[in-house]
Amino acid sequence: MRAQELIDTLNLQPHPEGGWFREVFRSTAQVMPADGRPARQALTTIYFLLEAHQHSRWHRVASDEVWIHLEGVPLALWTSDGALRTPPVHLRLGPVDVHGTRPQHTVPAGQWQAARPIVSQATDDYTLVSCTVGPGFDFSDFSFMQPDGDEAALLRHHWPELAALI
Repeated sequence: MRAQELIDTLNLQPHPEGGWFREVFRSTAQVMPADGRPARQALTTIYFLLEAHQHSRWHRVASDEVWIHLEGVPLALWTSDGALRTPPVHLRLGPVDVHGTRPQHTVPAGQWQAARPIVSQATDDYTLVSCTVGPGFDFSDFSFMQPDGDEAALLRHHWPELAALI
């Protein structure tokens, strides 16, 4: 299985939002975010792998995040504004095709996001992406959608098909 080979070779560890990850870059330069947060590294990058049965739970990050498809099946990425006032937008990350699939997408700071591999066959077992965050990622800038929170209630009511990603 290629997914297990990548987990072992890249030394990936379980990620709290689902899947596997390893930080591969953390800038030594620091910046002061304009929103009042304390100084952060200018940029961070991780490998992030989702196996066919895994998903990235609904979450948001206080910095911009760039998702870049590296290999495996395309990734379904959903994003919505921080208050879920608009329907989640569905994007496909993967090799460029005529149907709109593109290899990268930037999720603006504070937007909700969730993802899962687009599996079409039993042999489709993973998606590997790189995620770059600027200002750099800090777990204090990260929050999950709470299953008993207002956002989860809105998601379940308006877009029940996406509630499994909470």
